[in-house]
Amino acid sequence: MRKNKAMIACFIAPTVVTLVLMYLYPVARTVLMSFFHVTNLTASTSTWTFNGLENYFKILHTADFITSMKNMLLIWLVGGVITLALSMMMAVILTSGIRGKKFFRAAIYLPNIISAVALATMWVQYIFNYDYGLLNTMLEMIGVKSVRWLGTDLKFWSMMAAFIFGSVGYYMLIYISGIEGIPQDLFEAATLDGAGKVRQFFSITMPLLKGILKTSITFWSINATTFFLWTKMFSPVNTEGSTIVPVVYLYDTVFGGKGVVNLDAGAGAAVGVVLAIIIVIVYALTNLLIKDGDLEY
Repeated sequence: MRKNKAMIACFIAPTVVTLVLMYLYPVARTVLMSFFHVTNLTASTSTWTFNGLENYFKILHTADFITSMKNMLLIWLVGGVITLALSMMMAVILTSGIRGKKFFRAAIYLPNIISAVALATMWVQYIFNYDYGLLNTMLEMIGVKSVRWLGTDLKFWSMMAAFIFGSVGYYMLIYISGIEGIPQDLFEAATLDGAGKVRQFFSITMPLLKGILKTSITFWSINATTFFLWTKMFSPVNTEGSTIVPVVYLYDTVFGGKGVVNLDAGAGAAVGVVLAIIIVIVYALTNLLIKDGDLEY
């Protein structure tokens, strides 16, 4: 028995050590740093100066941070509704027995296989380009004047559209896995009772996918709060108010960016803590409002 316990401990030890060093320690250090004035991310703790909640008050009264939070909220809410709705619709269609579902499933998921950098570049250079982009070419064919999709007014929405395009396939597969796990007997019985496809969706599919829906909302919340690469691809030179999000503001605060004179790792840590709290709140509210036990048959 002791030999078994020793062997189990030997197998678990590398995982525990890795978890502590690669996850728990950085998290604890970040939370602690958010209460101190720290100019350099790698500065020794002996140089830290305690300033309580000053870092949090500082970011909450900064115009760029407020703008970034508004952009993130739009990405989470508007982008989330569109992405999850499209994903659900496609998942329902592809599990309804249509022909060529394997082809369509692969085609819709294809953007997730492509590098995000390559995907963003494709949208910026070949779809939204003012001179020879696909969208403006199509508009000119029907006699409509070209639009500056990457102008200040439309850049945010163009970025969101590109991000949604690259995200739909991922969530579609999550929904497909959930729908395929629902017993077909339920749908057959509902059909015999005279229930149409719409009634079956709202009375069977949706209630039995509540767990999948909670997972999707959580994943989307994480993606919305870690929205970094797409912002940098659409604003590669300088951070712009039309595309800035909290993680980009965090990066500029810690490592330097447009208009940043004094680096402040403590304020950057505060931003990270705020984002983590937001994800926890969304997760808690999702579990509170969407309960797996409320199933309708």
